[in-house]
Amino acid sequence: MLDSLRIKREIALVFALSLGASAVYALVNLGADLTAGTPLANLSAHLNSPKAPPTRPTLDLVYQLLGIGFALVPVLLACYLLVIGGERATGVLGIDRSEPLRDLARGALLAALIGGSGLALYLTAFHLGASLRIVPTSLGPVWWRIPVLLLSAAENAILEETLVAGFLVHRLGQLGWRPWRAVATSATLRGTYHLYQGFGAFVGNAVMGVIFARLYQRWGRTLPMIIAHTLIDSVTFVGYVLLVGKVSWLP
Repeated sequence: MLDSLRIKREIALVFALSLGASAVYALVNLGADLTAGTPLANLSAHLNSPKAPPTRPTLDLVYQLLGIGFALVPVLLACYLLVIGGERATGVLGIDRSEPLRDLARGALLAALIGGSGLALYLTAFHLGASLRIVPTSLGPVWWRIPVLLLSAAENAILEETLVAGFLVHRLGQLGWRPWRAVATSATLRGTYHLYQGFGAFVGNAVMGVIFARLYQRWGRTLPMIIAHTLIDSVTFVGYVLLVGKVSWLP
């Protein structure tokens, strides 16, 4: 049995290297936007941007793949900490292949329910001035754009669900936290590191965080949430490429 001090140190280390740091930066970015004297709806948040000049697409691809790969290192760290603590990481996080059809069905259903409502919330928040204009990608029409966007969607899903819905909720439970207190903490963190997109993103992602953390407590699996999150982001990123400039309702 791990002592509470060690668990707290592990939580602090994992999130200081990942989404906890993102939450701090998101708060600072939001503060900068609010004090810039420009309405939030007139500002933009870019999610997948070029990392090299347009004349060097191969270099950009290398940077994109490196960014995706290194972003997942905290997931490996969390798994390692679970293992050295005497636990089976795949079992604790529910990322094994024991229930493939059920995981896929649950993930698809969650994506359908959350994806549509999330889009409606974003559009409402944007028109109310509570959200920045979100640009899912500003990558140029290079041959690798769609594959990289799909990999980026998977990276977001794996990073967030294994750490925020899985590792954090599991470790807080080991500290003796009540289930709903752990859920609230997980959801608040998820909402906070999306604040760079505005207040609408905080609300939407916090609600999503409540659902996902609660489902992890019930199912003991993050794989359905990883599937759902990957589908949601994939549709968002690729859909933007296909629809931007072609439909009037997309900011």
